[in-house]
Amino acid sequence: MIQAFLISPDEIRHRFAAAMSAMYQSEVPQYTTLLELVEQVNRETLEANPSLAERLAEADELARLDVERHGAIRVGTADELGMLRRLFAVMGMYPVGYYDLSEAGVPVHSTAFRPVDDAALARNPFRIFTSLLRLELIESEALRERAAAILAERDIFTPGVRELIALHEQQGGLDDDQAERFVVEALETFRWHHDATVDLATYEALHAEHRLIADVVCFRGPHINHLTPRTLDIDEVQRRMPAAGMNPKAVIEGPPRRDCPILLRQTSFKALEEPTRFQGECQGTHTARFGEIEQRGVALTAKGRELYDRLLTASRERTQGLDNAAHQQVLAEVFADFPDSESALRRQGLAFFEYRLTDAGRAADKVAEADLETLIERGLVSARPITYEDFLPISAAGIFQSNLGGGDNGAYAGNANRAAFEAALGAPVADELALYAERERASRDAVLQALAS
Repeated sequence: MIQAFLISPDEIRHRFAAAMSAMYQSEVPQYTTLLELVEQVNRETLEANPSLAERLAEADELARLDVERHGAIRVGTADELGMLRRLFAVMGMYPVGYYDLSEAGVPVHSTAFRPVDDAALARNPFRIFTSLLRLELIESEALRERAAAILAERDIFTPGVRELIALHEQQGGLDDDQAERFVVEALETFRWHHDATVDLATYEALHAEHRLIADVVCFRGPHINHLTPRTLDIDEVQRRMPAAGMNPKAVIEGPPRRDCPILLRQTSFKALEEPTRFQGECQGTHTARFGEIEQRGVALTAKGRELYDRLLTASRERTQGLDNAAHQQVLAEVFADFPDSESALRRQGLAFFEYRLTDAGRAADKVAEADLETLIERGLVSARPITYEDFLPISAAGIFQSNLGGGDNGAYAGNANRAAFEAALGAPVADELALYAERERASRDAVLQALAS
């Protein structure tokens, strides 16, 4: 029996995202400074570019801008990942995409838990990039077994959140009071703990193998390691961070600045060194948590991604060791081969678009014409870029490395194992390209049907 008093997963996600942001601001005060800087830059950008504000409002992007966040966590076991899938389902967040970060020398593979339908994304597009540690990539058998034993002894979920997840699955949702309790209990999984669960020697051994391994294994839970607001001008935020007391990473990850932004650009202030107490009352420090910023563009088709990947690969040797200004200059030169207008991206099949009737289209008599380009030229249909809602593997790895002290391990590379990840997850991950293609197809069919009827 469906109970009328159950509230929507979108509302639970909205409450949780707000609570997570408040918690992270209390734990990492510099994150509050970052939010203030991003809000200021966004406001100035919109004031200076009214046409951008109008386009964002028409595309339902403006209302979500101030609440948009993504975060990242890393877990150590299949059981932890599987329970997280059930936890995020309470909030209408589902696994989208498989990311093999071993390709960049980081011993994890990942997915993004996020809303998938248009209404949910418009309400709150909160995402959590979730990585599973790959113990099998640790070369030392003794260290691998020690890490597995440590992870086996912990439970990163409270009894209360386990009960509420089961209740959600049983009754098909949560009521208002249950949702409030869920948010409180679920936050505990993501909270920072100054006390490590291991002694300093164990921490240092895992740290020597890879800093990320120590971060995952040596604490009571997968503390949220960053939250990311969305900016409309990431270059300006990067430029202003030092004056605001933040130490930005060396370069902005992703494509260069463009008239028509594509995919995702990311930067961050570097991770903070935080006091940590190890078993045996030994004091030390741990570096993991930071503040990230993102700028999102249009989602690319498979053809567009192929071109993007080819150009990014071509730029890599030329950008090694450059500062951000020189890095961006090289990227701009290389990416001159990537069309930089919405019409070119659409006509060449490089990006995904959503189609809507214009006022003229809604007022028009029956139209038999089925060619979208002609309908767009006649002013009956508008084509709006579909925002990229996902992540870039190399960009994510670059953020990981720069905030864990740099460096990678080539021995991890080329070890993708999607089947093992999905087995641990307990479900397949959705294909992000298929989601964008379906959104484009449905919008195209809807306008053609409306014009023909």
